[in-house]
Amino acid sequence: MSSEIIFMGGFLVLVTAMLAIDLGLVNKKDHVVSLREALTWTCVWIGTAMLFYLFLLFRGELLHGVTDLSGAELAEYRRTLSLEYLTGYLIEKALSIDNIFVMIMIFLSFRVEPRYYHKILFWGILGAVVMRFAFIFTAAALVSRFAWVLWIFGVILVVSGIKMFFHKEGDESVDMKRHPVVRFVSKRFRMTRSDYDGRFFVRLRNHLYLTPLFLVLLVIEGSDVIFAVDSIPAIFSVTLDPYIVFFSNIFAILGLRSLFFVLSGIMDKFAWLKTGLAVLLTFIGAKMLLPVVGTKLFPLIGAPAFDGHISTPVSLAIIVGILAVSVVASLVFPPKPKELTY
Repeated sequence: MSSEIIFMGGFLVLVTAMLAIDLGLVNKKDHVVSLREALTWTCVWIGTAMLFYLFLLFRGELLHGVTDLSGAELAEYRRTLSLEYLTGYLIEKALSIDNIFVMIMIFLSFRVEPRYYHKILFWGILGAVVMRFAFIFTAAALVSRFAWVLWIFGVILVVSGIKMFFHKEGDESVDMKRHPVVRFVSKRFRMTRSDYDGRFFVRLRNHLYLTPLFLVLLVIEGSDVIFAVDSIPAIFSVTLDPYIVFFSNIFAILGLRSLFFVLSGIMDKFAWLKTGLAVLLTFIGAKMLLPVVGTKLFPLIGAPAFDGHISTPVSLAIIVGILAVSVVASLVFPPKPKELTY
């Protein structure tokens, strides 16, 4: 346990240092993030995630302080751990693209100035790190005690995948007046109409007021909670190790801010990506339910029983294949330009 605590502490120090550099040293003033800056930080975050993969591949036993393995067993342990991390990272990274769709709609609906996007996304992602830490380790505790929790996760993912498949364009639009977060905050806190040069709070007439930017931040945090309900169970389909789930999840969402600026202008080019994500969610959910179907339900109908296990390498290959097909389909069959109406 002590090695895990030390490992987690070092990981959090690394994340905190990189976020401090991003906000404090590189981006001191609110500004519109250029494509070059966004690409640079996207490469930094992806590169850091891949370095962590290599660390697990060559020294993965340090995570849990494993000392009783050697030779082929140690090599297999490292390979399994690193492959589970890589698969979980890819799943979260793919699903976070759908989160970007929603973020764009939130910013447009609330008419946020582009120069404030970076600040809101930064604090939104920082809040997501804290919430997902609690979510992941709570879910891990439940799974370790109640195996049927994984079945619930599988059902949630299948239902989410089917809903996404039949999703209609324009459903991401945000009604500012009817949004539950907006209604809750507006009734209980004093709000300003001005953003006061990018501030979240302002004191007026001896009273503390929330600005519209803080309200947008709360809406984004709320949307991340909803997405976490899909993405975190999806990674549990690959591994039950809460540390691997946490590391893969956090590395993926840390790069979400820069990826937002890279993709925000070209999201409409990937018309089939959402369909691919729907298939991905459905596959992952089905993967979690296969052991139940194969060992419990199949014998009831006279079919031969099977354990329903799909190995991590096979899962990774299927996931990459689904994403590759959706991207290629988007390029080969681009969306038709919308007709202008007068």
